[in-house]
Amino acid sequence: MAQGTSQLPKPTFEMLRSHRLVDGLNDETVRLFADGLPCEAFQPGDMLMHEGEVAAHMFVIFTGEVEIVASGKHGNVRVALLGPGDWVGEMGILDPQPRSATARALAPSMVLKLTADDVYRLTRDRDLSQYTQLVLNVACELSRRLRVADRLIANSGATMAQEYVHLSMRPPG
Repeated sequence: MAQGTSQLPKPTFEMLRSHRLVDGLNDETVRLFADGLPCEAFQPGDMLMHEGEVAAHMFVIFTGEVEIVASGKHGNVRVALLGPGDWVGEMGILDPQPRSATARALAPSMVLKLTADDVYRLTRDRDLSQYTQLVLNVACELSRRLRVADRLIANSGATMAQEYVHLSMRPPG
């Protein structure tokens, strides 16, 4: 379980400003994030999120290491290792569908929890350009991850590529 947020330092403007999630956001918005959002601590083995749960929040990783695991027909498979500068759970902010993977701390980790309501309140409802920039930052990272997945699929052979095409034709949910 995550440690209580009252025992953790609040995220600072400098911590957030150096994070690529907020690239292009103005200082006022970054300060609002720093002043209004909680940090959480996770110990090795703690779950940040579970595959299949519907949740509208993401985690911005400041310290530590987080493993992303997805279930498949041959069991659980590690699909990513994330650390400082990364984030996880962003699809829940954009499209609140069941989580596609489980995230587990591998090392003591400090993260910022950001809900869809936080995103709307601190960006969209204040300044649509700030919301647009934040979503663009998330979209760029999702695009990067998709390019990596596409290359892995292409290099794995026709069977996996055919399965990918079949699965991508399913409606969401």
